[in-house]
Amino acid sequence: MTIHENYFLKPLHTFHIGVYAKYFASFNAVDDLTEIIETHLNKTSQRLTLGGGSNILFTKDFDGLVLKNNFSGIEQVNEDDKYVYLKVGAGENWHRFVMYCVDNGLGGVENLSLIPGNTGASPMQNIGAYGVEIKDVFHQLEAFNIAEKSVIKFDENDCEFSYRQSVFKTKLQAQYVILSVTFRLNKNPGYNTSYGAIEQELQNMGIETPSIKAVSDAVINIRTKKLPDPNLIGNAGSFFKNPEITEIEFKKLKDQFPDIVGYKVFGNNIKLAAGWLIEQCGWKGYRKGDAGCYDKQALVLVNYANAGGAEIYNLSEDIKQSVKQKFNVDLEREVNII
Repeated sequence: MTIHENYFLKPLHTFHIGVYAKYFASFNAVDDLTEIIETHLNKTSQRLTLGGGSNILFTKDFDGLVLKNNFSGIEQVNEDDKYVYLKVGAGENWHRFVMYCVDNGLGGVENLSLIPGNTGASPMQNIGAYGVEIKDVFHQLEAFNIAEKSVIKFDENDCEFSYRQSVFKTKLQAQYVILSVTFRLNKNPGYNTSYGAIEQELQNMGIETPSIKAVSDAVINIRTKKLPDPNLIGNAGSFFKNPEITEIEFKKLKDQFPDIVGYKVFGNNIKLAAGWLIEQCGWKGYRKGDAGCYDKQALVLVNYANAGGAEIYNLSEDIKQSVKQKFNVDLEREVNII
């Protein structure tokens, strides 16, 4: 076990901001994690667990301990008539896991293809795309309780999933380190193709009868066309959540902006397309220095080369204010700000 000081974090997160951690250590065993935490109990109270770094924006150096989760592996732990249960290390690359499922004919996560980051962040964020969320395939997870130095299991109710949210981002924030996640994959899946442009893309591909691989390929095609590769342009995917408003509020906006994009969700609220709101405010393609709003998807803020985290954050503040002023709608960031 090696603990580094003044460690450069730029290669370890997808925004590629040039910041440093006061302390840094990686682990792939519970004993290592326990030793690291015990060693630093009196040195710092600030801790951050880093997986793929795909949903985080550093605005400054981190004056504490960054823990890099290297738990990996995919293991079948159970099977019944309908489902196969796969236990996946939190440090396993998310898209690699999705491709494992696709290659083995296991349905449920194909709509989540090509999402950057590691598996451990998936329940923390309740990641979702094209009509599917993690909670739809989640079975349980194992997490390390930092204070008690013990491993605890969480089921779906324990996680308190909601839109891009879980208990690990609210009342249990920074209290646990997720070690593994067990997913429930369907042996005889149905296909969710009604959301977004999946059906159109399947037609473009000449696919008449959907399959797990076809849906995955369609999602990959769509994401590749409109989202920047974080290896080439620093970004964290969708920077803002799609906001929800009441039907009455939506009708007022519809009268004023007939082309506004929205769809019904649970409770008869209307979820708006944040990207459309941002684009209408003139931000799509905006660039100041190396900080910008991507020219193919206004929901994505980007670091073209050497932008500072504060520049990206300030741009997000300007976008929030302009959307509020034009539509009287509050945008909420999906990305975690450090």
